[in-house]
Amino acid sequence: MTDALLPAAPQPLEKENDDYFRKGCNPLAQTGRSKLQNQRAALNQQILKAVRMRTGAENLLKVATNQKVREQVRLELSFVNSDLQMLKEELEGLNISVGVYQGTEEAFTIPLIPLGLKETKEVDFSVVLKDFILEHYSEDSYLYEDDIADLMDLRQACRTPSRDEAGVELLMSYFIQLGFVESRFFPPTRHMGLLFTWYDSLTGVPVSQQNLLLEKASILFNIGALYTQIGTRCNRQTLTGLESAVDAFQRAAGVLNYLKETFTHTPSYDMSPAMLTVLVKMMLAQAQESVFEKVCLPGIQNEFFMLVKVAQEAAKVAEVYRQLHAAMSQEPVKENIPYSWASVAYVKAYHYGALAHYFAATLLIDHQLKPGVDMDHQEKCLSQLYDHMPEGMTPLATLKNDGQRMQLGKGHLHRAIGYHEESLREANLCKKLRDIQVLRDVLSAAHQRTQLKYNQHREDDDLLNLVDAPDVLSKTEREVEIASPQFSTVRVTDFFQKLGPLSVFSANKRWTPPRGIHFKVEEGDLGFTLRGNAPVQVHFLDPHCSASLAGAKEGDYIVSIQGLDCKWLTISEVMKLLKSFGGEEVEMKIVSLLDSTSSMHKCATYSVGMQKTRSMVCLSMDDDKTDKAKKISKKLSFLSWGTSKNRQKSVSTLYLPEVGLARPQAKKKLPTPFSLLNTDSSLY
Repeated sequence: MTDALLPAAPQPLEKENDDYFRKGCNPLAQTGRSKLQNQRAALNQQILKAVRMRTGAENLLKVATNQKVREQVRLELSFVNSDLQMLKEELEGLNISVGVYQGTEEAFTIPLIPLGLKETKEVDFSVVLKDFILEHYSEDSYLYEDDIADLMDLRQACRTPSRDEAGVELLMSYFIQLGFVESRFFPPTRHMGLLFTWYDSLTGVPVSQQNLLLEKASILFNIGALYTQIGTRCNRQTLTGLESAVDAFQRAAGVLNYLKETFTHTPSYDMSPAMLTVLVKMMLAQAQESVFEKVCLPGIQNEFFMLVKVAQEAAKVAEVYRQLHAAMSQEPVKENIPYSWASVAYVKAYHYGALAHYFAATLLIDHQLKPGVDMDHQEKCLSQLYDHMPEGMTPLATLKNDGQRMQLGKGHLHRAIGYHEESLREANLCKKLRDIQVLRDVLSAAHQRTQLKYNQHREDDDLLNLVDAPDVLSKTEREVEIASPQFSTVRVTDFFQKLGPLSVFSANKRWTPPRGIHFKVEEGDLGFTLRGNAPVQVHFLDPHCSASLAGAKEGDYIVSIQGLDCKWLTISEVMKLLKSFGGEEVEMKIVSLLDSTSSMHKCATYSVGMQKTRSMVCLSMDDDKTDKAKKISKKLSFLSWGTSKNRQKSVSTLYLPEVGLARPQAKKKLPTPFSLLNTDSSLY
């Protein structure tokens, strides 16, 4: 998959035609979803202020010794906690505002729950990336200003993706681009000074880290959230729309599950393994619900075998929602999951359980055994409808005995009525659900239909002769499953491909600055051979040739010839270019790979308010340096490099390797190629 995404050669980005990364929804457009996102962003800011005030009050309470001051701080802290709770409840109200995300068609269906997109603050890549290009790659950073601007435009567009496949592709393209950026500019041994801030989509609490993995994880979460919004928007009155909804929810579950398995130490609670497990279950439950609606869409014929199928499909939906509600009720998810979401899972578990009993009752009451009917088939279906028959009953005897059929059918109706009443009770208890009129209408209509059928066959002695109907076994014609994200289908061009092939020119390799040599090609004899492809290396160098005398060494990479960038040229193209200068002096620039451990032998831990400390390798000066040099190195610690706004000043704080200390590593085995989907979450 990685190979399909790596560029084979630098391709210029067409600004007029290939500007997909600049496109996003207009953030000022007054659509229902944009208004909701704007309200969520405003709430995030208010929650951030409240959290800061609470932290300050708690710190003051710890250090205060005056009893009067402590009492006043406790009073202020209680007010802050109350305001924070109200803000979180308001955010929960936005999370259950399902009406905005539903399809535009009027439908008598239960709304589905989407996820809101995570909000973020703007990030300025320009200073840090330009400094790194100058320091690490020894290239003029101003040549990459447009590429850095493209990266920032792409990130800005990802804050307002369109609610369709184009929006998903936009987010995926940025996620893939982050893989290139991580390999180009983020060495594993230090932080780059970029602070990424993302708000928890459920609690509104901000999380900030100097770690690109937070950015990648948050984009993945938004991809999954966008799929849920696409799924809820589908027209569930058509087979095509329902199929699209099933597909969208399965894809959402796949992205969220991939996030859970790949980034195992996420600091934001909405991306914790426990919460993601619940969200995956919720997406699969909604996909299974859409499968049930697809079965029922053509109409439910009052026919024995059709009713058996629909009853088991409804039991399957009830089962997955029971499991979802159980998962939502466990610690620590219970404390942060929106209460209305847990209520929806509870309501749907009882509602679809009631439907399963209603359809089972209908097939028993309305379909008496008649001559010519396939009795064996009916007996088999009835035996598969239950885990066990009620005491004293067998499938065949029940089919033949009209009285037993009627009593068992009324037992199902009695259980269905109880389930309907429980779902209505829970919906009325939750304030957020009481405001969803279509939900109350669907629940009430189903309850009235079941009550009407029971009243039609009700007798005075039912309470004495009522059969305790068993549970209907769950069964489905289509078991929904997680659909893994297909990143390989999105074609992305590395913005910084001019730096050279990523397998060689990456952040985890150290280079000498490019050095120019001048030599002559006499009668087609270079004095050395070439090996490798893009970039090409000097190999089998004659120590007496003009290139060697000019400073070339075995293992050097050729980056330019006569001012022509040849980092992406093949070995045949470089050979042809060199031989074209027969008898003339050739100017060639080369770089040497440094030993990554030659000047890194101190290790320290570095933590800036993050959940986990990280091992960071510190540069140290040699012991034979003068006191003056040591004094300068102490002042100019590279830990503060990323905070400088002046490019020249930023570069001056870095300890650049000296060319004279370079030791060619012609025989050294190169690291493995760039891995786009970095599964190493130990830094997180």
